[in-house]
Amino acid sequence: MARPSRSRPRGRTVARWLVGGVLGIILIAAIAGFLYLSSLPGVGDAARRASAATAAHREPAGMPAPGRLVAAVVSVEDEHFEDNVAVNVLSGVGRAGLAAVDGGGDPGGSTIEQQLARELYPGGSTLQDIGLGVKLALRYDKAQIMRMYLNVSYYGHGFWGVAEAARGYFATTPAHLTWAEAAMLGGLLQAPSDYDPLTHYALARGRERHVLRQLVVNHHLTARQATAIFAAPLPLR
Repeated sequence: MARPSRSRPRGRTVARWLVGGVLGIILIAAIAGFLYLSSLPGVGDAARRASAATAAHREPAGMPAPGRLVAAVVSVEDEHFEDNVAVNVLSGVGRAGLAAVDGGGDPGGSTIEQQLARELYPGGSTLQDIGLGVKLALRYDKAQIMRMYLNVSYYGHGFWGVAEAARGYFATTPAHLTWAEAAMLGGLLQAPSDYDPLTHYALARGRERHVLRQLVVNHHLTARQATAIFAAPLPLR
């Protein structure tokens, strides 16, 4: 009579060890992240810092975030921005922990909260930006974060804040941005000087096309609408 194979129980043991090892690494990264967060300053002054930044650039205080621009920015900069805050926090804490274990390198793409932290608390490391981004996500709702982000960001050509950018590039207000204009402005945030449409028109238009495609992916536009929007003249000043 043949002896029963022992490979299956041994394989299960190895699998358990692998799963346990992965869970242990995740737990260590999360603990490291929470410990690092506790060492960072609070972000209760973020709204005051944002107001000071908009005043310094003569931007109207508390400018609402226009819906089309919000859709464009989320689609191209942080598709998971609208996810449950717990998901964002756990992701951010894990990335902060991994960065701490790895010596402070950037463990992934920047969230909108992380980019806002970089604007409001400049001079810190990528690790600090991640940690403060997590704290911002815990302290403020999505509308507040997006409003601060769009109002303190640089859009190229000397334009700070969404109101100045809308006026400077298109002679309009944020509330009246078309999809084409919103896609253009949303695309500028990654590299505002490189994509400045008044000095690098072809690059800016290529970036706009990419944003429009992302708006299709995220179900804000149909492919036919995006094609028609891109084909229409862009009313730069």
